[in-house]
Amino acid sequence: MTAYVIGTVYDVTDPVGFGEYRQLAQATVEKFGGKIVMGSDKVEAADGNWSPIGIIVLEFESLERAKQWYNSPEYSAVRPMRLKSGTSGTIFADAP
Repeated sequence: MTAYVIGTVYDVTDPVGFGEYRQLAQATVEKFGGKIVMGSDKVEAADGNWSPIGIIVLEFESLERAKQWYNSPEYSAVRPMRLKSGTSGTIFADAP
């Protein structure tokens, strides 16, 4: 069953570091059979308390595969770059 990884960015304190993270992370997604469904830094909240400045949606063949990617040595090596360069969050979503 298809699963999605949704990443949100709330603040970028190191644009160069975050740019490097994005390039390196994309290769890890592809290695695990994932693909970028969409990504944007033109985000506008309609209501509620959710106010990211950027969002990305990744698609994987299954929730298990998405978690394998997220916990892989390859992605674990670059994840700290994201965490150091700003404020962000990640969720998993299983498609019905």
